[in-house]
Amino acid sequence: MNRPDIIVGTPICRRTSFILDKFLPNQQEIQQAYPSCSLVMATDEPDFVAELEKQVKLHHLKGEVIGYETVKPDYARSRVWSIASGREALRRYALSREAEYLLFLDSDMTYEPSVISIMKAKIQGFGVASSGYRLSRWSSWGFGGGCLMINRKTLNKIAFRCYEFKNGQVIAEDQVLDMDLFSCHARVKKGIFISVTHYPSRDEYFTIRPQPVGWFQTVANKLLVRYMLIRMSILAKYNIPLKLHVLLYRK
Repeated sequence: MNRPDIIVGTPICRRTSFILDKFLPNQQEIQQAYPSCSLVMATDEPDFVAELEKQVKLHHLKGEVIGYETVKPDYARSRVWSIASGREALRRYALSREAEYLLFLDSDMTYEPSVISIMKAKIQGFGVASSGYRLSRWSSWGFGGGCLMINRKTLNKIAFRCYEFKNGQVIAEDQVLDMDLFSCHARVKKGIFISVTHYPSRDEYFTIRPQPVGWFQTVANKLLVRYMLIRMSILAKYNIPLKLHVLLYRK
């Protein structure tokens, strides 16, 4: 495979591949709109690799499937370790291919076909660009790893990781990323730039369209604020940002 300008990275497992028949045609549209990108799906399920490779060929996509191993403590129960390990595998892959950008797009979402061009325009002058989307059926929109672009310089400064404490509390990899981005002085641009449809299940979905971000949400998502909240969460072994989000935005 030639050196790609942009790698679209997707951590995937069987449990989250219930809209693959929508996700892959959407990736076709994205590649038609931006031909120099390449899709790379990462799974920690060895028996899923060949099936995904077959689907990539069936949909005439430029890309490949990579396997990775999820390493976690003996007491860990959360799937967040698999996601963090998948994003880290994709980060290392993108660096090995010398891609200029890595754009994370999740397999339980579909995106407007011009997503790459829009995100590439937004990241200019920044190390990271993040577009918000509806996170779950019980909450309003927020920022996560589902529409996240990172340039090569910043990819070299970070590593994807997560926390799970013995009390069951979890701090996800996208939350830890905000803390690490602040620590390495990265410039981050956040907004709702892209039309994204998120499928919590096969038959349920939420769509968000580009829109202004209010003052409160802008302040709440500043890296300094996120850094302090996540550092406090690690010390307290309790996910404070998640609790605040539920209290403020629960529908």
